[in-house]
Amino acid sequence: MKSNVMRNIRIEKVILGVGGTGEVLEKGAKIIERVALKKPVRTKSKKRIPSLGVRPGLEVGAIITIRKKPEEILKRLLAAKENTLRKKQVSDNTFSFGIKEYIEIPGMEYQRDLGIIGFDIIVTLKRAGKRVKIKKIKRGKIPKRQTITPEEIIKFMEENFQTKFI
Repeated sequence: MKSNVMRNIRIEKVILGVGGTGEVLEKGAKIIERVALKKPVRTKSKKRIPSLGVRPGLEVGAIITIRKKPEEILKRLLAAKENTLRKKQVSDNTFSFGIKEYIEIPGMEYQRDLGIIGFDIIVTLKRAGKRVKIKKIKRGKIPKRQTITPEEIIKFMEENFQTKFI
């Protein structure tokens, strides 16, 4: 029996993100730039949080979105976590994990000027036909069955990336 091509799961994007202010943010942005080989986009605060010293307009994070060939970088990042994730890190259409030290990633060397900093990784999955919901002209609705459940994500990751889930 043939499988339905529209039910196949693909990686839509991998997002690398780091948070902080001032010098910590600068160092974090340099690290994710070295990992992804792309320039990060800075995110700014919209709220005032006096206890953390955050005010509106202050840069509080940096992110990089990888859409072209995300499988290659995802394999490297999963190797840093020894291809093991927790089931609670998986939700509908996405899963995320963090790396505590960037030197755990294969091929990354310690940079004395940057020190030891970690960052977060968010992986978004999709099925064929998602563009119907996103496009501007003749936008359509997607049924609930188009959502990728955590069980399907775990099966996809075990088959394609040999990832173990605890």
